[in-house]
Amino acid sequence: MKILGIFRHAKSDWTDARLRDFDRPLNKRGRVGAGVMGKHILEHGVGWRYILASPAVRVTQTIELAGEAAGETPPVTWDRRIYLASSAALIDVLKDQESDPRSILLVGHNPGLEDLIFDLVPDDGSSPLRDVVEDKFPTAAYAVVELDIEHWSQLREGCGWLTHLVRPRDLDPSLGPSLTE
Repeated sequence: MKILGIFRHAKSDWTDARLRDFDRPLNKRGRVGAGVMGKHILEHGVGWRYILASPAVRVTQTIELAGEAAGETPPVTWDRRIYLASSAALIDVLKDQESDPRSILLVGHNPGLEDLIFDLVPDDGSSPLRDVVEDKFPTAAYAVVELDIEHWSQLREGCGWLTHLVRPRDLDPSLGPSLTE
């Protein structure tokens, strides 16, 4: 069995219209949310030793702040293919992992991450957490999918179970959506 962590970047800043999408940083709420989620991810206990991530600024800042809050950041493999990738592209990236680690924490963007959960976890009523993701997989959300595979190259649709899902607002209600957004 393999374990896939899925961590969406924290809330980004849209105030500077001159910035390319790739270069958008986190806003204040995003910086707080990244820290709150970093502590939770550490406490959840999977022990992520392999991180694959989009090199977009909002992702790099999310990882940096989450790592600072957790007191550790394992090495990160930055992969441009993850930036705004579709689920199919993310599956290809995961299948390419030659070192075949037991667990991978994937950090990136929606809608690809949300669609990846839908593709890996069957819609058969066996996962109530999947229904929560169908409602929304917000910024800085963290999910864990256990996969019925021996090697990442065997990754395929429907081979997973969504076993854990936490959103920033679950840990700190002030990080939930506001009426002005």
